[in-house]
Amino acid sequence: MAYDVEKPDEQWRAELSPAEYAVLRQAGTEPAFTGEYTHTTTPGTYACRACGAELFHSETKFASHCGWPSFHDPRHTDAVELIEDRSHGMVRTEVRCAGCGSHLGHVFEGEGYPTPTDQRYCINSISLTLSPESGED
Repeated sequence: MAYDVEKPDEQWRAELSPAEYAVLRQAGTEPAFTGEYTHTTTPGTYACRACGAELFHSETKFASHCGWPSFHDPRHTDAVELIEDRSHGMVRTEVRCAGCGSHLGHVFEGEGYPTPTDQRYCINSISLTLSPESGED
């Protein structure tokens, strides 16, 4: 797939920290309960740390107690790309930023969380940047 933001690997390495690069560009996972947004309740918009595309809003974030930030829906239907992931001996659905193709996490369905979509977008904090709402309308 062609993305709006495409850069050579050397540029991604220069712009991202080694930990950010490992998750965003190599589909790694940050350790559970270590991410800066795991327990955050600040109102605002979560964007892709690699390209700045808006991905999720705090209104869809919920406490799943899984160790990573969880959302029940992306900010816009075309904000993320969903790809079948058969790594680690299981079948999951990988979530990538539709703007740059960076790995964000995975989405799970049917787990019984009381959300409108019955989905849990389990997203690495290191893949996100939170822009808090100013409180002004």
